[in-house]
Amino acid sequence: MKINLMIFISSVKEQKEHNKTEFVMKTFESNIRPVKGDIIDDPGFHNGYEVVKVTIHYDSNECYVSLQPLVLEMEDIKVETYLDKLKGHGWRVVSKEELKSM
Repeated sequence: MKINLMIFISSVKEQKEHNKTEFVMKTFESNIRPVKGDIIDDPGFHNGYEVVKVTIHYDSNECYVSLQPLVLEMEDIKVETYLDKLKGHGWRVVSKEELKSM
């Protein structure tokens, strides 16, 4: 099954200055389907993220896994710095158009 991990990243401080919020996704194949409450670990994170919602599309053999949103003020790191780290580990920024089509 294709697993799509998704995280919404926001910074209230940077949003006031640059309207900086991003939605990132990482896709992979797995026979293990996460469930709400699981903690997902990834080399791009410094902490795991809790699964908050799982949506399964059996017709396309896909699973969309929403992870706990990240508010960067709690992490004391800039959005761009965190995005660069995630991108280095296979995550990608999802465009607003792509997000609407999901």
